[in-house]
Amino acid sequence: MILLLLQSIYFIVPAYFANMAPVIAKRLRILKEISHPVDMNTKLEDGKPLFGRHKTYRGIIVAVITGILFAYVQKALYSIAFFRDISIIDYSNPALLGILLGAGAITGDLLKSFFKRRINIRPGRPFIPFDQVDFVIGAYIFAYPAYAEAISFRLTLSSLIASFVLHIAVNHLAYYLKIRKEKW
Repeated sequence: MILLLLQSIYFIVPAYFANMAPVIAKRLRILKEISHPVDMNTKLEDGKPLFGRHKTYRGIIVAVITGILFAYVQKALYSIAFFRDISIIDYSNPALLGILLGAGAITGDLLKSFFKRRINIRPGRPFIPFDQVDFVIGAYIFAYPAYAEAISFRLTLSSLIASFVLHIAVNHLAYYLKIRKEKW
């Protein structure tokens, strides 16, 4: 059970960091010149934005690059017995893994934003449980075609449950440390 939990968390690490990258890039003002809305301020028939101003090209680019970087970190760590033992793949193609997990994570986030706008939930407001697992769902959907032999239902479910719990715990900690304005 512990091995499954470690495997499920470790495999999805590039997606975790890809999911955080847009927020960090915005705060550090990285690539500010491409921080244009992905939806180009498009509004649908209901008058609501497709995704919103906060979903930008910068976010997509830094998410994918971050996914790739962390997949390469995993490849480097694969030579260490502990990391090899909790790996479900051999990291022979970290660029592909990073692209899939990074793009999947940010796509999951974009789709969640689309649905939040449809049901009048403002950016930054909680949308439980989707805020906690949107990026994991997207990452697995993108990664599955290339890594179907390694990705099991149990692994995916374990990742979803662990991500839900970790996301809430980390956000609450950040709130109490005055890093975040919201607990969720």
